[in-house]
Amino acid sequence: MNKYTSFNRRSFLKSSAVGVGALAAPAIISSKALASSGELNFTGWAGYDKLAAEVFPAFTTATGIKVNFKELPDQDTMFGEAKVALEAGGMDVTEPTIERVGAWNSNGLIAAWDPAKLAMDNYLPGLADGAAGERSRIDGKLYYVPSNWGTESLVYNKESAKLGEPPTLGALFDPANQVVLRPHSALAAMGRWLDANGKLPRPWTDGYSDMGAMAELWDIALAEAVKAKGNVVQWWSGENEANAGFTANGATVGLCWDSTGFNLRNDGYGYIAPVEGAFAWHQGFVLLKNAVNVDQAHEFAKWVSTPDGAAMWATAFSSNPVGKGASEKMDPDVATYYNSTFNDEALAKLWWWPTQSAEFLTKRAEYADKYKAA
Repeated sequence: MNKYTSFNRRSFLKSSAVGVGALAAPAIISSKALASSGELNFTGWAGYDKLAAEVFPAFTTATGIKVNFKELPDQDTMFGEAKVALEAGGMDVTEPTIERVGAWNSNGLIAAWDPAKLAMDNYLPGLADGAAGERSRIDGKLYYVPSNWGTESLVYNKESAKLGEPPTLGALFDPANQVVLRPHSALAAMGRWLDANGKLPRPWTDGYSDMGAMAELWDIALAEAVKAKGNVVQWWSGENEANAGFTANGATVGLCWDSTGFNLRNDGYGYIAPVEGAFAWHQGFVLLKNAVNVDQAHEFAKWVSTPDGAAMWATAFSSNPVGKGASEKMDPDVATYYNSTFNDEALAKLWWWPTQSAEFLTKRAEYADKYKAA
């Protein structure tokens, strides 16, 4: 089991009726949060229409706080925007993934949350405590609280894909398949596949903490991935491109988000974890160092941890909720899909993206560019 894996999604999505009832009570809103501007400046992910159409209005109805939403395409852009906001202001909260928190902090961009103003008991086990909780804290202070989570695994054509028995990441590099890939994820998949087969000089995860090891390991992964590049029919960086790889360009296998598998579930495609374990991502909120609406920010993060807020946030992203009791409030079709995708063995093998420094991310982008250009 990966050292960052500390929970079983199948078990923790089954909340008790008592717990759900207790958490469904109306939230108590801080008078301080409503006494100042009554607004929150939130910078988040673009392309998720339900956030502005449904989620933020529900939050305003529940708390009286208006959300000023700025959409950006990815967290690298969010990072750059936060650097500007450090001088210019205008950003209170944004939403990176957990492995980026160290880079945000080392660049002086974020401030600590006050756990007393949140509702830490609202979160499902393993998301804000355990290994994830340790990664959320720096020098004992809380810098990150979860918002949603999900996986990146094998989307496959049920009739024509060649996955292996058991299914393996190697299917992505099999010339018998036509594949859709995100470049940096594909290189990590190659590295993990080589590692699992004893073909690397050291563990793949060494490259995330040692830049010398990264160069050694990613050089190997790049060389092997380039050899197998002939079966790539589509690169993707977002949901629309991933879907098009299958529906327009004939891909039979892809390494994609679980939301892609969900979107294609009625079109002859399945979603399954490889024997090496599915990649898993953990997304959450950080508070900007010069945030103005600090009390409103805490009310926002707290609301997303409630059953209603967590269910709406996860539904907007086609992902998994972070709050106890949230799954019962989601669309039954969505809940069934996420509850049945992985068996317990596959859940135990979830491979959480390790912490990635700013230097690592720069080099990772260079390798991805070399892979695409080769």
